[in-house]
Amino acid sequence: MSKYPKIGIRPTIDGRQGGVRESLEEKTMKLAQAVADLISSQVKYADGKAVECVIADGTIGRVGESAACAEKFEREGVGATITVTSCWCYGSETMDMNPYWPKAVWGFNGTERPGAVYLAAVLAGHAQKGLPAFGIYGHDVQDADDNSIPDDVAEKILRWARAAIAVAQMRGQSYLSVGSQCMGIAGSIVDQNFFQEYLGMRNESVDETEILRRMDEGIYDHEEFEKAMAWTEKYCKSNEGWDKNRPERQKTREQKDADWEFVVKMTLIVRDLMQGNPKLRELGFKEEAIGHHAIAAGFQGQRQWTDWKPNGDFTEALMCSTFDWNGIRKAYVLATENDSCNAVAMLFGNLLTGCGQMFSDVRTYWSPEAVKRVTGKELTGIASNGMIHLINSGATTLDATGASTDAAGKPCMKPCWEMTEQDAEACLKATNWLPADRDYFRGGGFSSNFLSKGGMPVTMSRLNLIKGLGPVLQIAEGWTADVDPEIFEVLNKRTDPTWPTTWFVPRLCSKPAFRDVYSVMNNWGANHGAISYGHIGADLITLASMLRIPVCMHNVEDDKIFRPAAWNAFGMDKEGADYRACAAYGPIYK
Repeated sequence: MSKYPKIGIRPTIDGRQGGVRESLEEKTMKLAQAVADLISSQVKYADGKAVECVIADGTIGRVGESAACAEKFEREGVGATITVTSCWCYGSETMDMNPYWPKAVWGFNGTERPGAVYLAAVLAGHAQKGLPAFGIYGHDVQDADDNSIPDDVAEKILRWARAAIAVAQMRGQSYLSVGSQCMGIAGSIVDQNFFQEYLGMRNESVDETEILRRMDEGIYDHEEFEKAMAWTEKYCKSNEGWDKNRPERQKTREQKDADWEFVVKMTLIVRDLMQGNPKLRELGFKEEAIGHHAIAAGFQGQRQWTDWKPNGDFTEALMCSTFDWNGIRKAYVLATENDSCNAVAMLFGNLLTGCGQMFSDVRTYWSPEAVKRVTGKELTGIASNGMIHLINSGATTLDATGASTDAAGKPCMKPCWEMTEQDAEACLKATNWLPADRDYFRGGGFSSNFLSKGGMPVTMSRLNLIKGLGPVLQIAEGWTADVDPEIFEVLNKRTDPTWPTTWFVPRLCSKPAFRDVYSVMNNWGANHGAISYGHIGADLITLASMLRIPVCMHNVEDDKIFRPAAWNAFGMDKEGADYRACAAYGPIYK
């Protein structure tokens, strides 16, 4: 990563000199420092580096001090701000007016000084000026000399901070399309206005033939290629599995060996296209060394490429994982079929968690009755009410094997900063690489093949673009499931057994789209979903509200929903208010 936006801490104070302000200076700065310490110790950038906070040089009591703080924050690269106070302050003079910075205000709940009164007043100012801010108000009264952060306040500060730093990391970055539209998939009709206006990103595009040009002209790091091939021989090619193709369609051993070299080179080149590579400059390729400043990308593949050349499955799966031949690293976001809408959902999940993301077809709802009919056996445990088959040949992170384990020895997916070489080797050992189905992929290649272990908490999400409405986000929290091996064997053979499988069971509730597993599948808005480790639906809702993207479907508990305070003015039904507020405020960068 090259961009590390900071969070600015704004300690505001009663501006009345001569006793009032002086008595509050120490308290206010201590609260600001406590917030900075909390955020820096708990929130990380997507590569694991601790988020850096910048505190104003002094307390802010009048507009001149607000201006000085804003100037400092601009110089320091701040991307979001949180205002902290224990007392009354002059709201419109002390508020943050930058329209691009996500904002929060913590008004200390104490009786000696009216911090909560300031909170209410300044939030009214934010609403009146069209600058939405998140209000943070502790449930219980604190004593004046208590500078601790209560648990309920800390939860809101951290939820806001995770989402705010995600917004700031996207701003100014690029989405790179390698190729164009894939097989009529709507998500690969890249909407540049959406990226620019809602995410603050630009769009870049290269034709897939650029990969072939760089191969033919040797525009890649040849030393790294040798290292990558040795690693691939040891950990991937050694796990090459059975060839499902008809004998006349199978490639020879020599052709398969050539395909392995091809897909490794393609991985190097796609990475270089996204982020650049200073080694290329040393080799004399100054223009290619620059890259496209891409925080996310998509690879078209089908059909013009895959009818002719090895598919992108190896490249997509490995880049979306938290490791490769260079060791443990931040996972990239590279979407199959250039589905930019799913890439955005993957990007949200990656920025919030630091984990590799799954790209899956939301392929099949299996009811208990259908499973019993085709297998003669019954679903049990978490899957007893049915399950959704997540499967795709492409960008499902190898971390999704669940071969990593947590402190309790349970399968998990770890953020990149917690991954170990042992975890990486376990994920690789759990993955087979099967020659691609040449009825789908005439050019060949290799598809990752594994079965995700059950019991992992995961969140499936999807961004959809609706004409006349704009972007909407769908969210479904749930778990991966284990099924009887005999059931898996039968169901797996009914689709493509060369691809990775994850059995997903959403958490059910009284909301219409979550009354049963069938309803979740039936209400999903597209053929793809992005799946992140952990139950992160509440964080996704907060992030979406910052970006003015309404959430049309979720199973998050109401008491965990945290949106800007102004959303309360748009009605008492939370989801309807979300739609109305997002429409009223519009995208941040328009």
